[in-house]
Amino acid sequence: MSLDSERRKQKRRKCAYYMQVVDANTLQLIGYLSDISLIGIKVDTGKPLPVNTNFKMRIDLTTDLANKTYLIFNGRSRWCEADKFEPNSFNVGFEVDILSREDTAIFQRMYNQYGMDIRQ
Repeated sequence: MSLDSERRKQKRRKCAYYMQVVDANTLQLIGYLSDISLIGIKVDTGKPLPVNTNFKMRIDLTTDLANKTYLIFNGRSRWCEADKFEPNSFNVGFEVDILSREDTAIFQRMYNQYGMDIRQ
């Protein structure tokens, strides 16, 4: 079994709370968090993004997730495809780089609190 197929077995959850994902350097909108796993995210965006590209991302946090106002992390785009239902929209899958222990706990809370089970 390949590493990629093993990674795809990570349980994904659809986000009940449509959080903005922005470029941490420019604060320009990348897209909206649409689903989350413990190792990655899917973002809905208005334009295709290059695959195998590193992004420094920021998500603003609510007080029920953390004592800080935002989470900054590195993600690598792994795939990009046109949305099946929304014209002029794209879905982009990001693999999230290793986080600090504190940020991993925040990411886990996002997964638990805002994620709804979906079929793989």
